Amino acid sequence: MIELKNVTKRYGTLTAVDNVSFSVKTGQSFALLGPNGAGKTTIVKLLLDFTRLTAGSLTINGIPASKAECRTAIGYLAENQRIPTGLSGWQYLLRCAELLDINRAAAEEQCRSVVEQIGMQGREHDKAGTYSKGMIQRFGLGAALVGAPRLLILDEPASGLDPIGIRETRLLLETLKEQGVTIFLNSHLLSEVEKICDSAAIIHRGRLLVKDSIAAIVRDGETLEDVFVRLVKG
Repeated sequence: MIELKNVTKRYGTLTAVDNVSFSVKTGQSFALLGPNGAGKTTIVKLLLDFTRLTAGSLTINGIPASKAECRTAIGYLAENQRIPTGLSGWQYLLRCAELLDINRAAAEEQCRSVVEQIGMQGREHDKAGTYSKGMIQRFGLGAALVGAPRLLILDEPASGLDPIGIRETRLLLETLKEQGVTIFLNSHLLSEVEKICDSAAIIHRGRLLVKDSIAAIVRDGETLEDVFVRLVKG
């Protein structure tokens, strides 16, 4: 579904992503890992066409990521999710459905389902100004699910969540994976990545250190955290 070939992105003299190549198959749950400043967010921006390549190619379902038709099948959750404080979570989800040209009746049906999926029944009509960070994050994930996308790009999906919220999010992602949704996530919660993801890539200073299945990366009694620290620290 996703393929990067020799992807490079420079900002002036800074090389944020340096000749990176990897692919993610349809239906996989994949984690892009790295320390702060490694280039993860830049790759997400390239996938979403928030910025353009300096060199290389990046395709989604064989179509260049810069083409608008790619984005119709993508749901995106930003790390620092924001909802206007005067809107309720329900109103926010409906606005997202409107942007996708979903008719009102279908939008309301989808939003009811999404509210259940994210576990926010009973709070969906409260104003966002009364929500905790974790609740905002849940509604952000809900917004990413509106329109039933086949590819989810999630930037720190567990940000602000308590242990119950983290577990519920993991179970939701596992269910979506069973339904054939492709999941591409960034996370610093490596123990959760081990539970959720089939495969992962670790990047550092814009360069790819490893890309493989979780089972192949984590061997000989190590944890994913052990491997991450060993590779990044060299």
